[in-house]
Amino acid sequence: MNRKLLLLDIVLVAAVVYMGYQFRNGMRASKSHEAATLIGKPKPLAPPIFTPLPPEPPVMPSGYVNIADKMLWDRSRNSAVVIDPPPPPPPPPPMPALPVYHGMMTLGSSGLTAFFSLTADGQHHGIHIGETIGQFKLLSVTSDEITLDWNGQEVKRTVAELMGHGVAPAVQVSQERTDTTPAVAAAPPPVKAGPGDMTAFGNKTCSMNDGNAPGAVVEGFKKVLNTNPFGTNCSWEPVGK
Repeated sequence: MNRKLLLLDIVLVAAVVYMGYQFRNGMRASKSHEAATLIGKPKPLAPPIFTPLPPEPPVMPSGYVNIADKMLWDRSRNSAVVIDPPPPPPPPPPMPALPVYHGMMTLGSSGLTAFFSLTADGQHHGIHIGETIGQFKLLSVTSDEITLDWNGQEVKRTVAELMGHGVAPAVQVSQERTDTTPAVAAAPPPVKAGPGDMTAFGNKTCSMNDGNAPGAVVEGFKKVLNTNPFGTNCSWEPVGK
């Protein structure tokens, strides 16, 4: 029995010695590998191959057209923008009544002076070429034709038309009358019996059909007849003139 225990002890001691020997060899190998690793320089690896990303396409409005159709918060929305057409231009204003022409004369260095009035019985105004009477500007005047400018448009009329002698006749009524009542002519407009408006020449306007004979004195003015190449007209001159 003692011999078996002694043999077991010897085996155990041998095993412990062997294990210590192996442990010591492992520690030496580990330290040798660590020293070799710290002393040696690692071999660098080859860098990876760089592949650039494809470029981003430019931002275009056409790429976002469908957003307005697919994200409609209101049914009334529509990606198609409807532009209202511009309103039509206003119609041109109607041309006012033409001034009445009374004649022309040449006075020394002042050149040609034409006499107009806005109405048949209105005040006479003496104007030169390029000056205005009402809304019209005088462009030229001859013994036969007068040219006016209105809003950049040339208006040509004969002297007879602007003096009131070229008025077109009234349109005849083609429909036959069914009764025997005679047609009543329209009454002519009333004519002021006496001096009219004061002019720039110190006299007053006059109408040939005012019922006063030449030489009549009314309100301190005398009716005087004036004869020129265009006919005969009249004016009210101050009595003391």
